[in-house]
Amino acid sequence: MAELPLPTARTVADLRAQVRAWRAEGLRIGFVPTMGALHEGHLSLVRMALAKADRVVASVFVNPTQFGPNEDFDAYPRGEARDAELLAGAGCHLLYAPTVAEMYPEGYATKVTVARITEPLDGAARPGHFDGVSTVVAKLLLQCGPDIAVFGEKDYQQLQVIRRLVRDLNIPVEILGGPTARATDGLALSSRNTYLNPDERAVAAKLNLTLQAAVAHLRSGQPVLAVEAAAVAALEQAGFQKVDYVEVRDPDDLSRLGPGPLDREARILAAAVIGRTRLIDNMAV
Repeated sequence: MAELPLPTARTVADLRAQVRAWRAEGLRIGFVPTMGALHEGHLSLVRMALAKADRVVASVFVNPTQFGPNEDFDAYPRGEARDAELLAGAGCHLLYAPTVAEMYPEGYATKVTVARITEPLDGAARPGHFDGVSTVVAKLLLQCGPDIAVFGEKDYQQLQVIRRLVRDLNIPVEILGGPTARATDGLALSSRNTYLNPDERAVAAKLNLTLQAAVAHLRSGQPVLAVEAAAVAALEQAGFQKVDYVEVRDPDDLSRLGPGPLDREARILAAAVIGRTRLIDNMAV
């Protein structure tokens, strides 16, 4: 394995050998899967894992199977050297950076599909996306075999899909959700934020403000359907070219709530496009 600036495994065999050595010492293993282009949100997940485990592995793998044919796989920001430095500074112990050929060797023919919870929201807006996510996460968890794995709540539907996946397949790992890291104006941190020009960046911040207003309206007893419609209109007026959804959902199974006032806990989730950047965000209600 490469050693600087952080020990790096590029094969499943090397990853498992290191994890096996740690387990022989009685150490608890944490895992933080990423697609790289790291920011403070990712590093907060590493720190969360460090608080729960003795050793932390972070993966960097831009997974081609979760990108649609007209999405940004080729343009997605990459920079492994910078990522390794940031991970080392956050206290990570091992970087797992497999190639596409290592993850999907010639003849690979298996896909993991999680039903129902993947169908609305990003599942409807990005057909096939969650099959790619479920497959790669199942593989990564089985390759690493951690005690805990940490995922960000910014990708809330993804987090709930992974929890369902782990329960259904009896994968012996605890899934933890890390709070969404935000810029000072409230915009959720995302690797794709680098696509935004200054004018678009100003518009992007209004996604968070719109959701905050929607949460306040829901808590005051306004009907779900009316709050959703008002939030979509506000985003369009703010300058978003397309709003994929603003919907109030059950926080566990993501079933649709409303159309009247809420009488239970909920999550409001949104996705909208400004320029060539698709932004997502969500909040507890």
